[in-house]
Amino acid sequence: MTSHHMRMPVNSRALAVLIDGFVWLLLGTSLSYASVNDITCLRTIQASLEDPLNYLSSSWNFNNGTEGYICKFTGIECWHPDENKVLNIRLSGMELKGEFPVGVSNCTSLTGLDLSNNNIYGTIPSNISKLVGFVTTLDLSSNNLSGEIPVNLSNCSYLNVLKLDSNQLTGQIPAELGLLGRIKTFSVANNRLTGQVPQFGNASIPAENYANNAGLCGAPLPLCRGPPKKTHTGVIVGAAVGGVTLAVLAVLIAMLFCKRRVSKKKKEDDPEGNKWAKSIKGAKGIKAS
Repeated sequence: MTSHHMRMPVNSRALAVLIDGFVWLLLGTSLSYASVNDITCLRTIQASLEDPLNYLSSSWNFNNGTEGYICKFTGIECWHPDENKVLNIRLSGMELKGEFPVGVSNCTSLTGLDLSNNNIYGTIPSNISKLVGFVTTLDLSSNNLSGEIPVNLSNCSYLNVLKLDSNQLTGQIPAELGLLGRIKTFSVANNRLTGQVPQFGNASIPAENYANNAGLCGAPLPLCRGPPKKTHTGVIVGAAVGGVTLAVLAVLIAMLFCKRRVSKKKKEDDPEGNKWAKSIKGAKGIKAS
């Protein structure tokens, strides 16, 4: 009995140790996987962008395998300095050149991306929310981005700051962006955008944040004009042509009617026509002979 009771606590203790070990193994694997992802994220960003001033190549050295080493990279801020888990990427003003780095999707804990004042060209990816779905700040201003602003940006529901000014963006600003309930700063100045600006329920966007887009309208800008009245010119031209046609027809009918009346009147005045004149002429001819 005594030995049986003595054995139970030992077994329980062993089980607890095994469970703890398993939990820590899972955590370690998860953290290791996250670290690998974030390292891959930065590797792909570096590989996809030209770096003429060597900001990245001089600092982003992936040979060091210690935990937290990427946190010392230029422009990189980690959640914790001893953990390879990227919080913010700030690469503003480095003259980096290339398309939007889609490899950023591997930085799964990223909350801020600043690529402003570079030479990023091409379009904003149509699936942008799958690449940076949890960012609170996205700054792509002062680049060479073209094309339309993707509707999918409205799925980046954590955005507080969205800066797209000073690019070559065209088309309309998706009205769906007004659904971004956390937005505080929104700027699209100095593009080639048209149409009505979105209405943000929880933010007051100043007019200067829409400046130098000749086709934009709606508060805080001047009101949008209604759709052009297509019928005015058409109706005027149509009425003029129709009026002239009717007038010509009326004149022709009147002339035809008058002609018939004159003809009828002549017949009524001289039912025999000019037979009498012919008979007189004939009689005179006989008399003369």
